[in-house]
Amino acid sequence: MRDIFGKALLDYQNRDYTEDIITSTSISNDDVLPLPYLFRNYPDMPKLEQKALELAKGEVLDVGCGSGSHSLYLQKKGLTVKAIDISKGAIEVAKLRGVKNAEVLNILDETETYDTILLLMNGTGIFQKLNLVAKYLKHLKSLLKPNGHILIDSSDIQYMYEDDDGGIWMDTNAEYYGEIDYFISYKGEKEVPMTWLYLDFNTLKLACETVGLQCELIMEGEHFDYLARLNK
Repeated sequence: MRDIFGKALLDYQNRDYTEDIITSTSISNDDVLPLPYLFRNYPDMPKLEQKALELAKGEVLDVGCGSGSHSLYLQKKGLTVKAIDISKGAIEVAKLRGVKNAEVLNILDETETYDTILLLMNGTGIFQKLNLVAKYLKHLKSLLKPNGHILIDSSDIQYMYEDDDGGIWMDTNAEYYGEIDYFISYKGEKEVPMTWLYLDFNTLKLACETVGLQCELIMEGEHFDYLARLNK
């Protein structure tokens, strides 16, 4: 990983904002990810994120924290938060912005336990592939304190496979339709392609049941997205 994402966050933090991140996927063309959006405050967050932050309690683990916006809001509410990300640049920015406990860490290497585990901005993305979901869920379950919960969001992207007549053109012999290749570039530099997973709610719920987690639909968004709560 070249940490293109981290470099972009650092540029914005250091007032060197001249252009945005460009994203694309194996099923979509180039799109712009505005850097200011990654530094948004609570009023500018989607309702799903706001709801997740309202439900957060106790000691919180913010997984894939990015610039630390969620962690900062929870800190101001008086909660104890640990923010982790695999991006060194993101963690540097989170610390500069005031996140007290931020660490470069893969979630699978986390060993402490928490009352709330947050995975937002398509939190299922870190699972990468459908056949890895159970592995990640088992580990997340092991990090929960008694009566703890996991708050995670994602989207059902089946709509992206619709043709003009409303039919679905997915290859039934292919992998799960939510498994996509994700590409980002910034200032002409390209990141190593990532595998990213969008998980529909019913598939997430079934996966949770197989590892002994309860899965509750908390809220649906405006565009095929949802927030779920998982607990033992």
